[in-house]
Amino acid sequence: MDKEHITNKMKEHTPTVLGSKQFIKSAVLLPLVQKEGGLHVLFEVRSEAMRRQPGEICFPGGRIDPQDKSAQAAAIRETTEELGVNEQKISDVYPLDYLVTPFGMIIYPHAGLIRTDGPFDPNPLEVGEIFTVPLAFFLETEPDIYHVNLQVKPEKTFPFELVPGGENYNWRTSHMEEYFYIYDERVIWGLTARVLAHFVEMIR
Repeated sequence: MDKEHITNKMKEHTPTVLGSKQFIKSAVLLPLVQKEGGLHVLFEVRSEAMRRQPGEICFPGGRIDPQDKSAQAAAIRETTEELGVNEQKISDVYPLDYLVTPFGMIIYPHAGLIRTDGPFDPNPLEVGEIFTVPLAFFLETEPDIYHVNLQVKPEKTFPFELVPGGENYNWRTSHMEEYFYIYDERVIWGLTARVLAHFVEMIR
């Protein structure tokens, strides 16, 4: 393998998150709707029939499929499927910062407007109910932030003999922040609250 071959390979490479080919990639939409009192943020309550996180509050979204042209297209598609709205009613969709989680996921959040000149028809297999919260509430309310400690636990067959320090190796520790908003007894937390807090910080 010569130097020219290596140089050409480096020129062709587009940097990304190392190992991201194996990550689960999802896209979500933070939907804004216009109501009489001003802009509101729309949320879903996940159906109790869902295998993962039933009953939790979230934004519409899901995995990016191979046929999706982009993360934005996936966010719009998932929104139309879950809320039962026509794509023509969704406008001004723009990307927010994406999240890389400690659990092998990349989340591509977007924010956009949804016209409410017609009823929503949520998919009951995925959505238990929908509700809105005035955007002003989030602009005026700081989230509560708690920390979840993450621990390193090597598998039983880990080759400690190959590592300086062996079983006493000083592993790095870390934690993740969990955000919480509470509105009218609704608990908005986790990745949904994290995306929301980022959006609020961005528009302030």
